[in-house]
Amino acid sequence: MRAFRAGGLLAGWKGVVALVGLTLSGFGVAAVAQGATAPALLKVRLGGDLLETRVVVDLDRSVVGKLVSDGVDGRIVVSLPRIDAPADLKGGGQGLVRRWHVDRAGGSARLNLELSGDAEVRRRFLLPPGDGVKSYRYVIDLKARPGAGPAPGLTTVSTTSRPRAAVITRAPERKGPRVVVIDAGHGGRDPGAIGSRTHEKDITLAAAMALKARLEKSGRYRVVLTRTGDDYVPLDGRVKIARAADADLFISLHADSGPSADIRGASVYTLSEKGERRVASVLGKDDWLMPASLGADRAVSDILLDLTQRATRNRSAIFAEMLLKHIGDETELLRRSHRDANLAILLAPDVPAVLLEMGFINNPEDERALSDPRRRARMMDAVGDAIDAWFARDAKVASR
Repeated sequence: MRAFRAGGLLAGWKGVVALVGLTLSGFGVAAVAQGATAPALLKVRLGGDLLETRVVVDLDRSVVGKLVSDGVDGRIVVSLPRIDAPADLKGGGQGLVRRWHVDRAGGSARLNLELSGDAEVRRRFLLPPGDGVKSYRYVIDLKARPGAGPAPGLTTVSTTSRPRAAVITRAPERKGPRVVVIDAGHGGRDPGAIGSRTHEKDITLAAAMALKARLEKSGRYRVVLTRTGDDYVPLDGRVKIARAADADLFISLHADSGPSADIRGASVYTLSEKGERRVASVLGKDDWLMPASLGADRAVSDILLDLTQRATRNRSAIFAEMLLKHIGDETELLRRSHRDANLAILLAPDVPAVLLEMGFINNPEDERALSDPRRRARMMDAVGDAIDAWFARDAKVASR
């Protein structure tokens, strides 16, 4: 699933296109011609499909929008107070929007969205200038109401004046084994947490080797390790390894350490919403996540990034729950065992990723289990079973 890999915007997309149904050719942009006095409303953009559609209004000033109509009459209307706009501003639609136009009333601009299906506003928010974007962006996310719209995978054509290619497609099946990247946490000059007789870096490497052996035994996977010895690998380097390997799944192995030796149990982390916002800041200063083909229009890349992350985050969360279910038979779990966090190791926007804390190294029972090759192997077998189940689920969903 390579949404942001050099060599073409869509060439490497394996899963995100099927999940979010967005192609650059299906992204509608309506630019506003500048008159004698520049309007506050600069342009309107649409992207998405018949399940989720995003509308972005570029403005030269901040605004607090008001929702006038929420789709009950087939229209969504948003009023933008104290915003000027050219007369007769309109355009064709995309996804859940059949067509749109802007009118003026009482010193405000009103964005009228005529819907192509039964939809509602999921959220609205304002993005200030930043990360190379000079304008404010008022974002409106639409989603289809339950039971509305065509089934995923059906071909739909944009209703703009110039017909476009289908914007909902099914990604081709990967040929060959699935790629799983296993990250043994810490290493080299970074020992990680320290137990009574072990270092986290040694426990995680041994576990990574055991999981690699378990996965390769089936013949269904190509396994890539971020380190194979006592080496220090920077966090961003580990994410780069996953993306360079065209990974289908990334799992980072760690051992926790708590304030008290009484605390024990495993937990799984996935990326938080705060972490997703951190990805955008990374893209602004370090283009290893973004090819030059996206840099020309930051608003386009923002939408692609958001939809990609949303799909990846959902898939990561599903795997996290399946992982906990499987390892729960082999080890104690923390009471709140599925957590989210702003972790650099989970920042790849297009690779489902989890961080597994296998237990507390400063807890005597957990340390004994993690240090015992047989008990460690049983846990990694359970991790392997979860990976098998997750990919089987993915294949079943893709075949629908």
